[in-house]
Amino acid sequence: MTDMKQHPGRVVITGGGAGLGAAVADAVAAAGGTPIVLDRVVPDQPRHESHQADVSETRDLESVIGSVAERHGGLDAVVTAAGIDRCGRLEDVDATEWERVIRVNLLGTAAAVRAALPHLEASRGRVVTVASTLALSGVADATAYCASKFGVLGFSRALAAETKGRVGITTLIPGGMSTHFFDDRDPKYKPGPDARLNDPADVANAVVFALSQPDGCEIRELLVAPSEEPSWP
Repeated sequence: MTDMKQHPGRVVITGGGAGLGAAVADAVAAAGGTPIVLDRVVPDQPRHESHQADVSETRDLESVIGSVAERHGGLDAVVTAAGIDRCGRLEDVDATEWERVIRVNLLGTAAAVRAALPHLEASRGRVVTVASTLALSGVADATAYCASKFGVLGFSRALAAETKGRVGITTLIPGGMSTHFFDDRDPKYKPGPDARLNDPADVANAVVFALSQPDGCEIRELLVAPSEEPSWP
């Protein structure tokens, strides 16, 4: 049996300051890797190396990732955990807010990968894009989120075909997690008090597993959901 990688290496994590991204940063560090967090807000005393970046500002994001790669002498992986949502019927969601969901979730993902790709090709590294179970099933009042996550899934599959043999591409498809992601929603769009959500740390461990596969072995898509996930299958 081929040995797993000893550690994930130098891993850029967008949206790494909270939620799943923060859990991934902790899991990468625990596995012996070097998490490099990008987020809109950087705390005064971050747990890991952190840089301010708004993934919706794609050219700025690319510049930050380029600087980080230069500082570290390359990169081994990118995890695109930054994501937002704006719930409501299409005609009720402000157009600027609707389009920001696409910019953060889809265009920010593509920009992060684009900036990192030359460094990942040099290290034979990996990408983990974060989609959603709503990349597989459309639901009402979530047109922006579904459009962005369907896009992430399509982008990732095309990227895997484009980079096969050079860069590993995994699409993470998570179900509901117990994070602050739902905090700013109208109560009718929040999980109920009896909702059973995954601990993001458990999902993060799955990400590290994907990053730790031996060369030539790829986990192309990884669906991790609560056992009672309502949006899958």
